Amino acid sequence: MLDLLPADYLPPLIGGALIGLAAGLLRFGTGQIAGISGVLRIAMRGPERGWRFAFLAGLLIAGAGAAWRSGPQLAAGLERVPLPMLLVGGLLVGLGTGIGNGCTSGHGICGLARLSKRSMAAVAVFMLAAFVTVWLRRMGGVL
Repeated sequence: MLDLLPADYLPPLIGGALIGLAAGLLRFGTGQIAGISGVLRIAMRGPERGWRFAFLAGLLIAGAGAAWRSGPQLAAGLERVPLPMLLVGGLLVGLGTGIGNGCTSGHGICGLARLSKRSMAAVAVFMLAAFVTVWLRRMGGVL
């Protein structure tokens, strides 16, 4: 089967499988959802901080490793985005995870796997918002 896939598809396919495996192991091992915003929020002011900080450290180490291995192409195009836009975007994402009671990893990976109706609605909303944002951006730089 792997011979049928173009070589460009293999790393994302393996990465997606590893994300699913990690989310499943966390759920079965601790009963917790691998939602990054929830893990971060509770790590800052809640119980069970040890594994949460280890989880977040693993994300940072994996990101640093990917950046080191990929070099400049990992953030290609990011240098063209003004810093104020990046800051506002980050704040809006944080606000959205608070309002939506979760983030893409919690709703998109774990929630959909559990067939959660709330997660299905959340994923539909944030995917629609992403599509509209990209469309507006490409139609003349509105955003």
